[in-house]
Amino acid sequence: MDTINISLGDFLKNVGISGLNYLLEMSGAQRDYDYGISADNQSFWLNRDFAVQADWTDMYFKAFVECYGDNTAYKQVMDKIHIILNAAGKEDWDAGKFKDDLKFINDKLLSNSYKSGFKNIEDKISNSEVYERLEKNKLKPDMGSELVVRLSELETFLSQPLCRETFCMKSIIYNIINRFWDGKSFLLRANAAKDMREMFEKDFSAPLKNYIAADHSKAKDMCIECGNRIDNSEKVSIAFMTERADDLARKRSAFWDCKVDAFLCPVCAFLYSLVPLGFRLMGNSFMFINTNAAVSVLLRNNSKDKDFGEQKEIDEKYSQWIARTINILLENDTKRLENVQIIIRGSKDNDRYFFNVISKDVLELLKDTTVMGVLNSLAEQPYVKTNNDYWNVHEEAVINILQYRSQYAAINKLLKLSLEQSENGNVFKKAEQLYRIELKAVVKRIGYITGGKLMDIDEAKRIKNKGYELRRALLDAKGTNDDSCLRGMVYQLLNALSVNNCQRFMDIIMRVYCSTKLQIPDTLIKLICDAEVFQTYGYAFVLGIQGSHFEKIGGVSNE
Repeated sequence: MDTINISLGDFLKNVGISGLNYLLEMSGAQRDYDYGISADNQSFWLNRDFAVQADWTDMYFKAFVECYGDNTAYKQVMDKIHIILNAAGKEDWDAGKFKDDLKFINDKLLSNSYKSGFKNIEDKISNSEVYERLEKNKLKPDMGSELVVRLSELETFLSQPLCRETFCMKSIIYNIINRFWDGKSFLLRANAAKDMREMFEKDFSAPLKNYIAADHSKAKDMCIECGNRIDNSEKVSIAFMTERADDLARKRSAFWDCKVDAFLCPVCAFLYSLVPLGFRLMGNSFMFINTNAAVSVLLRNNSKDKDFGEQKEIDEKYSQWIARTINILLENDTKRLENVQIIIRGSKDNDRYFFNVISKDVLELLKDTTVMGVLNSLAEQPYVKTNNDYWNVHEEAVINILQYRSQYAAINKLLKLSLEQSENGNVFKKAEQLYRIELKAVVKRIGYITGGKLMDIDEAKRIKNKGYELRRALLDAKGTNDDSCLRGMVYQLLNALSVNNCQRFMDIIMRVYCSTKLQIPDTLIKLICDAEVFQTYGYAFVLGIQGSHFEKIGGVSNE
């Protein structure tokens, strides 16, 4: 069987391979006959006959609608129409309650991009007068029974497959695809009002099939990505990819003798057009896990299967993709897994590619039973109220792990918040949860250096109990269970911990102990001058003073 082989390459080419695999899966192509993975697992192949005969434009549009359709304004419009129609059938129906929703429907459907999309398909769809009526007379709450009729007609009109594809693609093109490539095909400004399918066929699909069918044995130029030969008429400038090159027609100084040679073959150009399809949208970010060892691993790690959970709404925060990233990474065997590159790109116009390498040590920490349990618990209730805003503690915890930061700053912030808030149980619990994560991380860090002799989880538990013992002694001396009298002392201890001031911390503790009959714990005296151990044991002590002695640290009960 004659095949076209696409080898693994840099991250962008690998994203394109992932996008191509998804497109072929969605199109119903036969794996291991129309396409597949090479025997050495280092390349992705296409059956040449299949590639020449395939309708790549149709597959491209259908794959994008399938992948991103639920993240478009079209989907939001349809949902709002459905909600309003359901409400209209009830006795307490009040169209005025849906004033904002009606404005949203009008604004989205009558945007310039949607209008141009309608012009391209109005002769190919039924009931085009429904849209024309909307252009002349927008939906308003005071329309009475006419509003329900108009919305019902609009829902039927928009449900037509060609309407769905056209309006979805208009949103996808200007909110997703143009984050990765621009200035070509339907994203060339001069083509904005033209038929999207025709533009894509002309600039990507037809050149791909013509190139595959042609003989290039005498071609003199080479593709900068795959090295295959190309004729002068087949060259595609790489400048259409964002952040890859400037306008090469105007800026030639970066090339030898000012002769531009950064050109792609039509196969690689089509592959690059699939880059938005290779990423996965997680909350507000697009994410790709670049594992370059084998094609099968690359495709599995970036699969869009339901196993990784339903995609979330666009306005959700990073906690969603963080959780799924961890789940995907932890499916790998950390004994064999090396460092993994995570590529993230935000969904805003000014966002750029963000590269993060997650080391094997971090993956091992994330796979720890205690850490996994804490993160899962935090994911269920991630937010803490801070003034007039909400802080995602789960997101903070995971980013700290991924970026090799300690959890101490977050713990300190949570403990201070628990002092300020009357209903502080949830806040304090999160502080203790972060402490468990940090304790595991500290044991790993110190263990590599000292064999783990300086850090003892059981000792941290005992220190915490000593803090609770001091709490009880101070409250008993005052004859009360109201711990508001301890807040000033705790606040000073937290300030000392936040700046790693061992001497200040010990001064406060010694003065307090002098007012009781208790003895200062030996561990605090012996190890308090070690910066790493000072923070770890110091926070354990403060956690005890603040009173949640029934919680667990590192999986060991404090009771």
